[in-house]
Formats: sequence, C-alpha cells, structure tokens
Amino acid sequence: MLIARLIADPADRETRVDALAVALRGEGVALATADTLADGDVLELRFSEGAPELVLDAIDRFFAPADMLVSRGPVEVPQVFVSDMDSTMIGQECIDELADYAGIKPQIAAITERAMQGELDFVAALRERVALLEGLEESAISDCLRERIAPTPGARTLVATLSALGSRTVLVTGGFHHFADPVGAMLGFDRVVGNHLEVAGGRLTGGLLGTITDSAVKAAVLREEADDGRLSLATGDGANDIPMIAAATYGFAYRAKPKARAAANGRIDRGDLTAVLSLLGIPRSDWREG
Repeated sequence: MLIARLIADPADRETRVDALAVALRGEGVALATADTLADGDVLELRFSEGAPELVLDAIDRFFAPADMLVSRGPVEVPQVFVSDMDSTMIGQECIDELADYAGIKPQIAAITERAMQGELDFVAALRERVALLEGLEESAISDCLRERIAPTPGARTLVATLSALGSRTVLVTGGFHHFADPVGAMLGFDRVVGNHLEVAGGRLTGGLLGTITDSAVKAAVLREEADDGRLSLATGDGANDIPMIAAATYGFAYRAKPKARAAANGRIDRGDLTAVLSLLGIPRSDWREG
C-alpha cells in the first residue's frame, strides 16, 4: 500500500483529487481511498501500488504549492530525527552572515548558493569560503549569533514535539560548531555534529580542524542513529543533504533546492516546519512549543 499525505489549498479539492486519480490511472497507479485526517488539514490518499515519484509529481501538478509525504507503508512517529541546520532549522546560512562582518558577504554567498545547488564540490567550496574569513575576529561569531541567527518558523515545535514523543534528535551541519552548539541547545537537540573553525589569537585562521562534515558524514550519522531498523526522519534543503534525506524513512526537503527536493519523499513547500508533524499524523493536542 502506497500512502500519500498532502496539505494544500482546500478549494476545489475533490475536483483536483479526481483529476490526479485520472492522471495516475494512466500511469498504472490506481487510487483506492481518499480521506481527511482527524485535524482536518491533511488529505490522505491510498494507492494499491505505484512508484512514489509518480505520486509526488502528480501532487505537484494538481496541488502545488503543497506540503506532502509519500510512504510505502503506514506512517508512524520516527524514533530518530536528524536535521540540517542552515536554511532548515534556522533561516540563515551562517557562513554568509558571518562573511558580512568581514565585508565579503556577496562573494561568499555566491559560492554557498552554487554549493547548495550541487554545482560545486562541497568540501572544496567550504575550504574556499573559510579561507576568505582569515583574520576575522572570533567575537564576530557571537555578534552574528545574537544579531542575525533565528530559528525557522516551526523549528522549536518540531524538535520539542518529536522529543516529547520519544525521538532522538540530532543536528548535523556542514557549518560550524561555533554556531551549531548554541543553536542545538536553543532548539533542544540531543546531539550536534558539525565542523570546527580554527582560531588562534582570537581570530579565525582561515582553516578547519578535524574531519569535515560533508554529505557522506551526514548520511553516516543518519544510519548510525537509525541502526537496528529504527524509523528515521531527516530534513534538509541542499545538495549536501541528499544522501541523508534519501537514507531516511521519511526524508523531507524543506523549501529546498531542486536536486534535494527531487531526492525526497516528503516536501515542505507551503507551510512551516510544523507541517511535518501534521503529515506524520501527530495531533495538535500532542504538539509542544519548545
């Protein structure tokens, strides 16, 4: 049984469901049932068989913008939640904002965008950007955190609710522990994985310390945490998140770049991060504000 859940504009919902069913029937995918979940926002469609990609594409055609999840089995609360940080749990790219304190934000942001689109090698692009920050005072990081960095709408509620329901929560980022540790503590994550900026004499050296947290490390963290077949949820937005999203039971692309979005079986394009809770079928009475 293939289960699709979606949140979209309720106008003409029945007409659009009928059109979606006709289109999928032509692809050999038969709609079995269409029901609204208890809270009323989520439409659940069940199909006897079919490829998730076909269903996701059909939802895009007939309901966009929409939030959606397609699962090959019953949708349950995950036991593990692993998330990217920049532009996912927070609304900013930390390295771009930090670069503004060095007066080179446009230069670094252009590299960041190409890396997130999957056009550049992530590790090489990271080292290039960090090198450009050589000489910046370490105090700029705390200034940046205080003045620029804020949670994405719904992030606190998503983490707090999943934690309350027994999920282990992990923040894993290609960014830096200088930012990720306080963000992880603020949002209530159990574990934080990220990169280490090298600092000497109170200034950034332009280098990194230790192993680089890249796409392979993100996926490895997801697999490690979801060992023994535990249900997993991952959220991210860029090319660096693709292996992690693809490895998760429920891989959500949040306002994502096209390549990351295409790799996901969950997509948040319309609402905030609490849409993940709705699509998982967690009633609002169980939500926690964080």
